Amino acid sequence: MEKKPLPADDDRTETTESELDRCLGEESQQDSSEPAARAGWNSKIEYFLAQVGFSVGLGNVWRFPYLCHQNGGGAFLLLYVLLMLVVGIPLFFLELAAGQAIRQGSIGVWKYISPKLAGIGYSSCVPDNPVLICPQVCFFVALYYNVILAWSLFYLGNSFQYPLPWEQCPKQDNITVKECEESSATSYFWYRKALDITDSIDETGSFNTYIVCCLLAAWTIVCLGMFKGIKTSVKVMYFSSIFPYVVLFCFLVRGLMLDGALDGITYMFYPKLEIWGDIQVWRQAATQVFFALGLGFGSIIAYSSYNPKNNNCHRDAFTVSGINFLTSVLATLVVFAVLGFRAKQSITTCVTSNLKKLDQFSSGLDKSLIPGFNFSDPESVTVEEYSAWFKQYGQHIPGNLTECNLEKEMQKGVEGTGLAFIAFTEAMSLLPGSPFWSALFFLMLLNLGLSTMFGTMEGILAPLTDRFKTLAKNKTKLTIFSCIVGFVIGLLFTQRCGNYFVMMFDDYSATLPLIIVVVFETFSVSWLYGADRFLDDIEAMLGWRPHVIYKYLWKYICLLAMLGLLGATIIRMLITPPTYMSWNQEMASEVKLEYPGWALAVLALLIVFAMMPVPVALIHAVLQDRTKQTARDSEIGQYSIVNTDDKCDTPMTDMSELDQRNGTAASLS
Repeated sequence: MEKKPLPADDDRTETTESELDRCLGEESQQDSSEPAARAGWNSKIEYFLAQVGFSVGLGNVWRFPYLCHQNGGGAFLLLYVLLMLVVGIPLFFLELAAGQAIRQGSIGVWKYISPKLAGIGYSSCVPDNPVLICPQVCFFVALYYNVILAWSLFYLGNSFQYPLPWEQCPKQDNITVKECEESSATSYFWYRKALDITDSIDETGSFNTYIVCCLLAAWTIVCLGMFKGIKTSVKVMYFSSIFPYVVLFCFLVRGLMLDGALDGITYMFYPKLEIWGDIQVWRQAATQVFFALGLGFGSIIAYSSYNPKNNNCHRDAFTVSGINFLTSVLATLVVFAVLGFRAKQSITTCVTSNLKKLDQFSSGLDKSLIPGFNFSDPESVTVEEYSAWFKQYGQHIPGNLTECNLEKEMQKGVEGTGLAFIAFTEAMSLLPGSPFWSALFFLMLLNLGLSTMFGTMEGILAPLTDRFKTLAKNKTKLTIFSCIVGFVIGLLFTQRCGNYFVMMFDDYSATLPLIIVVVFETFSVSWLYGADRFLDDIEAMLGWRPHVIYKYLWKYICLLAMLGLLGATIIRMLITPPTYMSWNQEMASEVKLEYPGWALAVLALLIVFAMMPVPVALIHAVLQDRTKQTARDSEIGQYSIVNTDDKCDTPMTDMSELDQRNGTAASLS
């Protein structure tokens, strides 16, 4: 049964559905597992902020810049835009349209679009097994995502002191700690003070008290933000969605004023088109598009389901995707400006150190090898002057002088959490007024994470409240219970080895299940339900028909692209054993290790657990259809068929005709 229209909706309802509701009577309406009505957005701005807040997250700040840095800069940007247009936006539009038309969460959408796949018929009054894959994957993501927010809270709390605790290496008995001396102050603070990490995932260690407290605070903030549903969470998003842009703009302005910022941005946009020949680059670009827009989580469907039916979701798909991409570019500009400054600082230090060495043994050098610049005054020598001299004469100079190459220094990028908690903290410590910039940066990370967490939690709660009437009446209790369960399970990540579990969940627990979700979504809409039929429904909803190119994109291009991405991911996992980066305390550096057998078993269970509802629901649907058909045949054999124009006054309506009307009502209006 379709949701009651929002106040902003037209009061029109399908004639077929109205007749069916009268025939079924009030009793069946009361027994329905769906809530009688659905809350709505107060304004278009609220909805827009929610969708932008969910799609724009921490991945825009660290994952996209890392991939851009690793995969050819400008070449990766072009490839990303291509895949965004061909795959990302069409699938994003599909989810927006489905949620807005059906006005339910992900479970309800699956019931309507693909009843065979979900195993649920429209007129069935008996609750069936819902397809819970979207809430499950959302829950997996929420578990480790909130741990990242806990880390941000920890760093935010440590930012209100001068000097910052990660600016200098600690000393014991006036001797610098060896682990810090052999790595760096920022790496030492991250691995030893924040995480107190073990050498491998096999060594569990105790719980980290500070991170446990921060995790509790993070879940409390999320719970309070979701306490009264979408309207309250969007009021929070007025701040949490807009504030990061203010901070990023401030960082960009400040970053462009730094020495070396232009070198970093030049490195970012310099295209290396030969990288397109690597299939790994295509896989990473497609995966980034996939995660950047939040496809398959169910949150897009959940948010759009609160919209009035005449909302232009086609325009929303392009607008939100465009803002998402521009945010990624803005964040990447900031990152590369800061990393360029960091690299320039390292190179300047390198040049100064080498010139001091050169000054010590310059008296014994051949005059032809002595540089023309004043090397006795290192501050007056530019990096370019030193590099030009070293390239010509460096190999003939004794004393182990180094090259001090800016491009090679820029190539020392770090991935994922390391970009925020190591590279950026190091850069922040070099800025004047470092505590202020550090607090601003981690407050921005916190806000980005909260916006995405609100969407992720809505992807968990909306399908459950749509499916179960009892939960809909007690949504506040459900929210609190979900956050408590999330915190308790999240304690796994607060152990000393917790960072390794975060990497495991990030790399494997969501990737394959989400790809499979989108494959089933695309297949069920374009083939089982019918792409033309879906476009007809969108035309009835919007008043105009989208271009026919969407039909071919959904049926062929997007589906084949997702299957190709899925195949490439599986092949990569089979060929290359899954590995993770561990921190070796003795060596004071990262070491790549293979996951042990028990960890691989956990990986397999996570993937299987997330994917299991699909085949289970499919088998259940087939068995249920056979049972229903047997019951119908038995009833038709016992009763005569009565034909009359007044369907509701009929003592026994033709079952086959009722089935046809049910099928009509199950169509997207």
